[in-house]
Amino acid sequence: MIVFLARRIAAGLVLVVVIATTTFALMGLTGSDPARQIVGQTATQQQVAAKSHELGLDQPMAERYWHWLTDAVQGNLGTSWFSGESVTDSLTNRLPVTLSIVLAALLVSAVLSTVLGVAAAVRRGALDQLVQLLAVVGFAVPSFLVALVLAVVVGVDLGWLPATGYVPLATSASGWLKSITLPALSLAVGAVAATAQQVRGSMVDVLRADYVRTLRARGISERSLLFRHALRNAAPAALTVLALQFIGLVGGAVVVEKVFGLNGIGSQATGAGSQGDTPVVMGVVVVMVAIVVIVNIALDVAYGWLNPKVRVG
Repeated sequence: MIVFLARRIAAGLVLVVVIATTTFALMGLTGSDPARQIVGQTATQQQVAAKSHELGLDQPMAERYWHWLTDAVQGNLGTSWFSGESVTDSLTNRLPVTLSIVLAALLVSAVLSTVLGVAAAVRRGALDQLVQLLAVVGFAVPSFLVALVLAVVVGVDLGWLPATGYVPLATSASGWLKSITLPALSLAVGAVAATAQQVRGSMVDVLRADYVRTLRARGISERSLLFRHALRNAAPAALTVLALQFIGLVGGAVVVEKVFGLNGIGSQATGAGSQGDTPVVMGVVVVMVAIVVIVNIALDVAYGWLNPKVRVG
């Protein structure tokens, strides 16, 4: 298992480098001129050239990338070309916002999809059809529309939860929970739809297996059969979907953060991308890819816990 994890970590590091290299190259092909945007449209060509030299934009792309890579390996992601703020400090302030709503949405998705999927697989009939209908509707409705409805109805009209803003966990645990509830629910709708369908399908297949009939014949209780045996064997497929949903939730957080006025890395990435602020874009990409790699490694560990055959393999 240790060797397997070492290989996965090494593959993850390679993935981070490949995506970082690709992103840096693409940023250089956008055609934007950050130096001109910084000094303004009325600046002289000499001022633009001076700013380009200051930012290192007059150097070859390979040389600029090598400088960035050597600094990044040492933990220095540079500073924003437009604000002068350290990229590391900026990500440290914004990352908890995005991770809070994404992880909360993932947790809600895991719980609700498990309950709905198992109920649909066991009860079948009208409940099964209702769950499948809700899954299709939930998957079809865009997260930004759900976010707008929740913000207006629950946040503004009813006043049950804050419609905008973010409260850090260190400031107030209850305030933090209230501030992330609506954004997390907005993201969770589509994830529940996709994952519940997967749980339902996997549970139906498992409940038809021969060993399930054998366990029933031996007199094992239905609760133990469902949660200790059937659900454990159906879980890997659902975990795969949840891992993929995590990536989608990070992308969906960009829109949801805008709706609820959250200052996360999603809004930071879109703003930096439109300006051509390469250090900020690179910092966001590297951090998010690293998080995705960590999630996938955690998924592999969960596979090994659920299925000993994976550990042997």
